[in-house]
Amino acid sequence: MTPARQGPTEMDQNRPTPARIYDYMLGGDNHFPADRQAAEQILAAVPEVKDAAWANRGFHQRAAVWIAKHGVRQFIDIGSGLPTVGNTHDVVHGVSADSRVVYVDNDPMVRLHSDSLLEGQSGTAVILGDLRDPETILADRDLRALIDFGAPVGLLMTGVMMFVADGSNPWRLVARYLAELAPGSYLSLSHLTGDHKPPRAAAGFRAVFDTATEHLYLRSRAEVERFFDGLELVPPYAGAEPGLSYAGVWGAEDPVAADTDGSRWLYCGVARRP
Repeated sequence: MTPARQGPTEMDQNRPTPARIYDYMLGGDNHFPADRQAAEQILAAVPEVKDAAWANRGFHQRAAVWIAKHGVRQFIDIGSGLPTVGNTHDVVHGVSADSRVVYVDNDPMVRLHSDSLLEGQSGTAVILGDLRDPETILADRDLRALIDFGAPVGLLMTGVMMFVADGSNPWRLVARYLAELAPGSYLSLSHLTGDHKPPRAAAGFRAVFDTATEHLYLRSRAEVERFFDGLELVPPYAGAEPGLSYAGVWGAEDPVAADTDGSRWLYCGVARRP
């Protein structure tokens, strides 16, 4: 993969981005000094944040596999981030080799590295786009070439809606994407929360993104549940009632062991469109 220092010339290397901060937390090498500095500031305020990042990544992978095992063969991964171990196409191809995946992100570095990784691979595409512009994304030629909106789709929105301000109505944005999808489609979504967290830690977490390309918005359980309005939430693990859970718990073999302090920074859920 191309080293971070060889990113697109139009890329602002002096402002941290969510994708590159996340890459640092997951142990990747596709980031710049500004991203590392921002990540270390978050770690100073929230020492368990790397655990939160891995819990979020694990949820993403388990949810994608679960959706694939329920017969879905096409996925739109919005806010996909930089390629890392166990990308969406990797895990869903483990269920069905004919699965199709479209990645969407607004970070030019994501497009650069994803194009390199996916070169020569059929059934995948990468779109540079802003999720706050659903009309442009949904009309994209590459997306339309791979996604059949007459059949169920897995819409993956892992840790991305927390970068959309209330003023942009994130709930309406999610509803717009869902409106395009056929019945039997699934939404998988995770979101940072400050519920039951020390206010000082939550404030420190948010403050780091004040100088980043995107600001951060922590939301309550009730606010995260609104993203699933009109959908049928599935149980997060065997024996549980349908609903949200913490990221590490969803789909875990041992939900008790997976219920860590880091995991509790994120609510998540998977729901079916009836």
